[in-house]
Amino acid sequence: VQLVESGGGLVQPGGSLRLSCAASGFTFRSSAMSWYRQAPGKERELVAAVSSGGVLTNYAASVKGRFTISRDNAKNTLYLQMNSLKPEDTAVYYCIRGWATPQGSWGQGTQVTVSS
Repeated sequence: VQLVESGGGLVQPGGSLRLSCAASGFTFRSSAMSWYRQAPGKERELVAAVSSGGVLTNYAASVKGRFTISRDNAKNTLYLQMNSLKPEDTAVYYCIRGWATPQGSWGQGTQVTVSS
């Protein structure tokens, strides 16, 4: 199983970023997928989850209405569109298999920094 996150960077408050997660080594189209994040000094937290077919989604209250999780099963890729970013969104973002419980090993993540 390999999960490679990309798309992070430095953005000003109110800006947008789109994260991608390239998956391989398992049947992506059959797996629910999630995005988590970990800010310095804090525990890793669930940001958003999407069902295997992409129909069902779940979001943390702190990002609902600003972030959108989606997937392209033909490309084995998971996405997280992040709009109206806030400084408190600064964290390392990870993708992983699973809906309510992460399954498997974590990748290297991608750093998102929201700062003026």
